[in-house]
Amino acid sequence: MPNHVLLNNIDHKTLRIDTGHGAALGDDVMFTVTFPAEFRSVQAHYPIVFHKDAQGELQPVAMFGFKQGSNLFLESGRWDATYVPLAIERQPFLIGRDGEQLLVHIDLDHPRVRNDRGEMLFRDQGGTTDYLDRITSVLMTLHDGLGGTPAFMEAMLRHDLIESFTLDVELDDGSLNRLVGFYTINEERLRALDAAALDELHRAGHLEPVYMVVASVSRFRDLIARMNRRHAAGH
Repeated sequence: MPNHVLLNNIDHKTLRIDTGHGAALGDDVMFTVTFPAEFRSVQAHYPIVFHKDAQGELQPVAMFGFKQGSNLFLESGRWDATYVPLAIERQPFLIGRDGEQLLVHIDLDHPRVRNDRGEMLFRDQGGTTDYLDRITSVLMTLHDGLGGTPAFMEAMLRHDLIESFTLDVELDDGSLNRLVGFYTINEERLRALDAAALDELHRAGHLEPVYMVVASVSRFRDLIARMNRRHAAGH
């Protein structure tokens, strides 16, 4: 169970964060949440699709694999891509609210939290380190970005641009894998939008993210190639 507490320079003066990557550090996930302002960076490496959260609300996610607990970008203790989505990078930190104030919290039970090695959070005099300053910036960007997701999803649904899809993947060794439970942009309906609808989406800042999602579909080829390599290696 997570153990979220408010971060402070007294109780957590000696804490360090393991910034490596691996299954033991919580990175072996099939996907993570993303947001429209991040789509341009994400689509360069990962398919962007939509998935229903625990409340049944559709949200955009960056895909790392074809089954739960499988991240095809993890290779020998490193993350094999030049961009790591912010929802991954921010671990083990999160934003908490105290009235109107947003404050940094930490999950003390997260496997990245250590005392013996890793990035320090506070300087000897109590000030924050460059690492913690960077994490705080990541958290605020993530918070603000996720805040823009509902308006984007509302526009997608209002224009009937979301459709479910099934992806059947046949690997080189003949094994079959099926991806279900996800949604994507209906490109035919997107192309059929009239000038007024396109102008509305553009003015709201939604049009570029839509095309980033469409472009990201080609990244499924990379995921399949990664899965073939992993199967060939016997992993």
